Amino acid sequence: MTKTRLGRLYVIPNTLGLVPSASVLPQETLAVARRLNHFVAETPKAARQFLKSVQPSLPLQSITIAELSEHTLPARVAELLDPAYAGNDLGLVSDAGCPGIADPGALLVAAAHRAGIRVIPLPGSSAILLALMASGLNGQAFAFHGYLPAKVEARLNAIRSLDEAVMHSGATQIFIETPYRNEVMVDALLAACRPATQFCAAVDLTLPSEHVISMTIAAWRKSARPPLAKRPAVFLLGRDETAVTTLRRRS
Repeated sequence: MTKTRLGRLYVIPNTLGLVPSASVLPQETLAVARRLNHFVAETPKAARQFLKSVQPSLPLQSITIAELSEHTLPARVAELLDPAYAGNDLGLVSDAGCPGIADPGALLVAAAHRAGIRVIPLPGSSAILLALMASGLNGQAFAFHGYLPAKVEARLNAIRSLDEAVMHSGATQIFIETPYRNEVMVDALLAACRPATQFCAAVDLTLPSEHVISMTIAAWRKSARPPLAKRPAVFLLGRDETAVTTLRRRS
C-alpha cells in the first residue's frame, strides 16, 4: 500500500492594508496563494478578502478556510493540518502581514514541525521590519514585545522598563498597539521616557497614507504630532546610533 505524501504548509504574508496585493507581494507568493484550495487563517473573513484580491484559480466558494484564533483549543490545532495529512498543500494566512508574528499562526507551524510536515515561509510585508528599516534605530540588536499592557500603571511601568533597556543595552525596543489606543500610547511614551530617547512611530506602512516619524522624545514633546488614532502603527524606542558611533570612535 502506497503511503500518502504529506502536503506542505506555506506561510503566506498578507498585505498590511487595503492595497493591491501585487503592489507589495512577490509574484511567487501570489502564485502559491492562487493555487491552494486549503487555508488556515486567524479571521476567515479577512482571508477571503485577501484571496479575492489575489484572484485565485479556483472559485472562492470552493476554497476551505479553517479558523485559528486565540480561542482555538490546543487539541484542535493539529486537526487543522488534516488537508496536509491527506497530501494537500495548505496555506497559513494572517489578518495582516506575516503569520506567526503577533498572531496565533506559530501554533500551527509548531504542530507542522512535530508532524514532519514541511514548512515553507514566503516573502512579503512585515510591518515590524519595515518600521525598523525606516526608523534609523539599531538594527543589529532589537526586541519585539507585541502589545503592552492596557492598564495605565502597568503600561507606564512597561514603558519605563523598555526605556531602561534602551539606555543600558542600546537594543531597539519594538511594540504595537490597538489602533484606537494609539494616541493614549503616545501620551504615555512622552510622559514616561527620557528626553534623549529616540521614538519612532511608523504608521500605515505600505499604504498611500504611510508616515514614519523618528526623533527624540524631547522633540516629540515640542512638535505638533500627526493624527494617529485608528491607524495601524508600529512603535520603536532606541538610541541615536550616529551619536553612539561617534562616541565610540572618539574613545
